Amino acid sequence: MEITERQRDILNNIIEEYIVSAQPISSMLIEKKYQPGVSPATIRNEMQKLTDNGFISQPHTSAGRIPTDKGYRFFVDSLFSGKNKGFKLQKEDVFGNGSESWEIEDTFKIIHSLTKKLSEESSSLALSYLFDDKIMWKEGWESLLRAPEFKEFETLSSLTSFLSFFEKDIERVDIGSGLEVFIGEENPFGKNDDFSVIVSKCSFPKDKEGLLAIVGPKRMFYEKNINSMENIINLLNKF
Repeated sequence: MEITERQRDILNNIIEEYIVSAQPISSMLIEKKYQPGVSPATIRNEMQKLTDNGFISQPHTSAGRIPTDKGYRFFVDSLFSGKNKGFKLQKEDVFGNGSESWEIEDTFKIIHSLTKKLSEESSSLALSYLFDDKIMWKEGWESLLRAPEFKEFETLSSLTSFLSFFEKDIERVDIGSGLEVFIGEENPFGKNDDFSVIVSKCSFPKDKEGLLAIVGPKRMFYEKNINSMENIINLLNKF
């Protein structure tokens, strides 16, 4: 669906603010911080159009707006049209200065270190999986559980259920050759629309095939996380 340049800017403003604050975003905030030359009435009118077209929603009558899955999808698709703006990792950034002596026989050690670094870079839960060995690594629980969403027991229970489906379905789901982002209801891992997954198949040392993934709330830092995934995958190519 076509949206105007102003509507796109307002949508991006709402998503960027909501990712940081986890609170509904008001037209007043958009005006003061992003659109000082635009009248509040015009911003409210554009936000209503975005609401009518399903890009944002209004959780309460008097509240601001929050992104919908459709809004996040529009935002994420625009990120893939740009170049990786993140810091390019080197082997020593993950493994230290002694990494040049590592052999590919250290595959499990390498994967564990990469998974841990991915969780640190993304401040999310990072997963890696080897198809042949059927082994999964998980790193970053602390960062994930600090998100305000997990103050609610229902969200924590939902995460446990989601990860159970993820492990069970991981070899059944058809994941393409490139990096993919599944947002909320798009998610093929069980019937849960509370989370987003950034996932990519990859080749680990010793010709072991597997995948890397980042799991988090839909309110995740998509640009940073996509860049982090690309950095880790590029780093794998150096082994």
